[in-house]
Amino acid sequence: MEKFEFLSPEWIEKVKEIRETHRDNEGSPAVTIRMNQIVTDLPFGSSELRTFVDTSSGILDIELGELEDADISVVLDYATAKAIFVDLDSQVAIQAFMAGKIKVTGDLTKLMALQGAMAPNETGAKIAQMIKDITA
Repeated sequence: MEKFEFLSPEWIEKVKEIRETHRDNEGSPAVTIRMNQIVTDLPFGSSELRTFVDTSSGILDIELGELEDADISVVLDYATAKAIFVDLDSQVAIQAFMAGKIKVTGDLTKLMALQGAMAPNETGAKIAQMIKDITA
């Protein structure tokens, strides 16, 4: 199986394909959130990547760019982002936040609610594994 570096343009396109293929079975997100993310210290390209998560339409939308009027903005480094979003390691998230490696502005309760709702259903678990499998 071909592998792609986390957050590389190729990885982002493959993840979009995976998510789109399974969108009908994914179910509605348990939490409504509009969150901007800035990932720093990239090992390739520019020094940061801006992405967003938006569940306000009833589906999980993850894209490049930024939302206007986001509920929350999160800044984190590449290694932490990979541990959280690919390995789904909630302990890393907590430790990184406590150590100041994750900077949050906005409604922190939304982020806490999102973390509490992260247990994926069967389709979500399948998607998460597929994403992990394509990540170098």
